[in-house]
Amino acid sequence: MKLLRYGDIGQEKPGVLDSEGNLRDLSNIISDIDGDFLSRGGIDEINKLDLNALPKVSGSPRLGMPVSGTPKLICIGLNYSDHAKESNMAIPTEPVVFMKAISSLNGPNDDVILPNNSIKGDWEVELAVVIGKKTKNVDESDAMSHVAGYTICNDVSEREWQLEHGSQWSKGKSFDTFAPVGPWLVTKDEIENPQNLAMWLDLNGKRMQTGNTSTMIFGIEKLISYLSYFVTLQPGDIISTGTPPGVGMGIKPEPVFLSVGDEMRLGIDGLGEQKQTVVADQ
Repeated sequence: MKLLRYGDIGQEKPGVLDSEGNLRDLSNIISDIDGDFLSRGGIDEINKLDLNALPKVSGSPRLGMPVSGTPKLICIGLNYSDHAKESNMAIPTEPVVFMKAISSLNGPNDDVILPNNSIKGDWEVELAVVIGKKTKNVDESDAMSHVAGYTICNDVSEREWQLEHGSQWSKGKSFDTFAPVGPWLVTKDEIENPQNLAMWLDLNGKRMQTGNTSTMIFGIEKLISYLSYFVTLQPGDIISTGTPPGVGMGIKPEPVFLSVGDEMRLGIDGLGEQKQTVVADQ
């Protein structure tokens, strides 16, 4: 099942895609797709519905983040060995963890704002895991029972502020609009093996990233178990699991960074696609 939220910013309604790919309105059934919905078994509730009986939404409305009120956006760095090498960083022996500010969250096709004086904006296609219930000290063997589903995150980064202003990556990761998420929350029953999903990103029509989640250093079960030891994961939390090689700062002989007017298009098998235009800060 593919759950989504559609409408203007701040006025999104819950929706779902039917078997034909039509957008169906859920606003008469549930108030929103959020942590409360996930924790109380809302996915099972929607699964029981006849989606064809729900109102069809016409046109092509804006898509918002597929989950509302996300408590935390936790990211994993250098989780693909080839990406670590292109970044000239050591392959990690434990997950590299950082946070992106909640204010960086953005709809999957909304504009990405390049900060004033930014010279090293970059892209990162990533598999994002959405937590479905409270998770603390969970074993790897039980980790997947805490997953509600999967989506895509573009972990947009400003490398100067990430790497040249001290050691705190979050500074270069948390600018407004730097975390487009969506287009859908794909429930875990639809994804047979989340550790074997092809992923890609194009910049202005040129393929920059090509990868597969099978090459992660630390898999989803490990990440959930590891994180839940030192932070309680809440329903609606998002874990963005790292990116394959092909980011701008790793391009040889000269890095390539984002400019106003650039278009990023990215996707992961079974999870849909995103498209963002880079715009200037106002």
